Formats: sequence, structure tokens, C-alpha cells
Amino acid sequence: MKSMRPAPLLAVLLAAACVTAAAAPPNDAVTPANAVTTAGNANDDEAGDEARVRGKYLVTVAGCNDCHTPWTMGPAGPHPDMTRMLSGHPQDVALPPPPAAEGPWLVSAAATNTAWSGPWGVSFTANLTPHLETGLGRWTLRNFVDTIRSGRHLGRGRPILPPMPIPMYKHFTDEDLQAIYLYLQSIPPIDNRVPEPLPPPNAKGTQEIESVRDE
Repeated sequence: MKSMRPAPLLAVLLAAACVTAAAAPPNDAVTPANAVTTAGNANDDEAGDEARVRGKYLVTVAGCNDCHTPWTMGPAGPHPDMTRMLSGHPQDVALPPPPAAEGPWLVSAAATNTAWSGPWGVSFTANLTPHLETGLGRWTLRNFVDTIRSGRHLGRGRPILPPMPIPMYKHFTDEDLQAIYLYLQSIPPIDNRVPEPLPPPNAKGTQEIESVRDE
């Protein structure tokens, strides 16, 4: 007499495979901040910590705070306001129209060192904190790497404008960019909506109203 089984082995394996496939997100899905590392493994956690330490070092020596952290004036002179570390151009700092970009002086900068004007128009340094709505909180590692490698927003949108040194930063290794991304996702999120960049003045010398949008 044949013995009764609760379920054929093949059916059990197929059911397990379907559950696993359904749980896996697509490769280009937007993942929450800090979702790059694999949870539950002490070695992975240690590697992630080491990468974040490396990322902090790279962000520091690459001068990211020079432009992405608003500057303020103190007793010792101008310095980055680290209470707003890497939060980009302050949304509450309104600026008048920039001077005309003519003749050997072509570039102007705001006192915060977070807004720049030149032949390309007006650029505002981005919020690099992991805020979900106004920063990089919804960016994946792929989004970040594609932006730096291509010099375009999210790898496919508008060009990343000066003073961002994309021609130099695109030479970071993949490991360096992952370390920088992990560090940026670990810092305190700051709610600061940076303005969209503005195009250069038109032929009549007046500033266009429409912002440059992603393609």
C-alpha cells in the first residue's frame, strides 16, 4: 500500500520559489534609505560600517561641505554651518537676479556658497541628506552612481551644473561611490527643498521665469 503524503515535494519547492520571487524588488526599484546593506549578518554590518567611515572620509576630503553646507560668518571668519550639514542651498534664502555674466568676471556666488551664477544660468547646491521628500532619501545606489558617472540628474535628466566637479568626481571607483552613498544615507535628514536651477538670461538680458526641468 502506498503511503499518503501531505503534499508532493515538487509542489512544495514550486510554492517556495514563487514566494521568494514575489518578495524580490525589481533591480531599478526605489528602495528606502539604508537598504543597500544586507541585514542580519554581522560581517555585512561590519563591512557597511567600514564603508560609511570610508565614505565620510571621501566626502570630507572631496570638499562636499564647501558647497553643499551653507556657510555663515563667525568670529574666525566664514565657515560651514554644520548644523545644516550637506542640506544644500537654504530654501528660505531668496536671492536677487544675478549680475550679467560678462567680461573677464563670469561667475558670482551667494554668501552662503550654495548658489552660483554664470554663463550656464543659476545653480543651487543640492540637499544631500537622506530626507525622503527633499533630499536623497529615495535615491538608490544605482541612481547615485548613474548621476555621478553621466553628469546628469538621476543619470538621465538635466545636466549637473557648475560648480559641481563632475569631470573629476566621475573618476571615483565603484567602491568609493558606494561608500559615499552609504555615508550620505546615514547622516541626519534635513527638510530643505532646494530651488530648481535657472537658465541663463535671454537675449534681452532678462532672467527667464521657467526653471530647467528634468528631461
